[in-house]
Amino acid sequence: MDPDYLPFHPNPAQPRFVPPAGAVDAHCHVFGPGDTFPYAPERKYTPCDAPKEKLFALRDYLGFARNVIVQATCHGNDNRALADALRHSNGMARGVASVARDISDAELRELHAAGVRGTRFNFVKRLVDFTPREVLADIAQRIAPLGWHVVVYFEAQDLPELWDFFTSLPTMVVVDHMGRPDVGKPVDGPEFELFVRLLREHPNIWSKVSCPERLSKSGPPNYDDVVPFARRLVETFPDRVLWGTDWPHPNMKSHMPDDGKLVDYLPRIAPTAALQQALLVDNPMRLYWA
Repeated sequence: MDPDYLPFHPNPAQPRFVPPAGAVDAHCHVFGPGDTFPYAPERKYTPCDAPKEKLFALRDYLGFARNVIVQATCHGNDNRALADALRHSNGMARGVASVARDISDAELRELHAAGVRGTRFNFVKRLVDFTPREVLADIAQRIAPLGWHVVVYFEAQDLPELWDFFTSLPTMVVVDHMGRPDVGKPVDGPEFELFVRLLREHPNIWSKVSCPERLSKSGPPNYDDVVPFARRLVETFPDRVLWGTDWPHPNMKSHMPDDGKLVDYLPRIAPTAALQQALLVDNPMRLYWA
């Protein structure tokens, strides 16, 4: 791995919060192992190996039942590590792949059979090279008949220029990490209000309320400055929010979060049993297992 890459927490705390039965970690990754599933030559970072066995053990330890595994940029469009994890999950994992325009229909069907239910479009310029939107639109048209959705990853300042593209997609759209808001700005300020408006005006758009460790300026263990943003989305759009650990937390620079502490963050953003049930069970089951 890169010399400045932070490996995942070796000994996370046992959470105090007990997730509801059937809870889903709806955003996590598998990396390698690199000698079996090599990292992409064009990658912008080289992570530590984080194989499926470690992920599934963490899932059980934290009190979750299922995973949604998202393809990360270090593997590019080579989804073999993802598909392998899905096939070894006994039906307890679904996936979000990264696909190129030239993928065949047979390859798409193979990924679907493995458990893939979406594809990810990354617009974070420091992580990926730009892909023309017409290419992404073509991919979206091809996956729509499979019932897949599109996951989009972007930063808040880029939403105005991406708005028309996102709202034109013919699928469900899931936004990673609340569109990465600047939590130093007001939760009711114009930047986050634009994101709330996106969800309000387009009922096919969902949001993950994950990754306080990436967004916080106040830092661990409480990530207090992120709570109002996530809680606003959970309470305003209770049937269109998802949450995940983001394990093994790629490209974290300041600190490596304790996954047990991240689970204990959940009651602060979903303070009632009904909101917790929707966020952790009902919503991901409807999107990925229905």
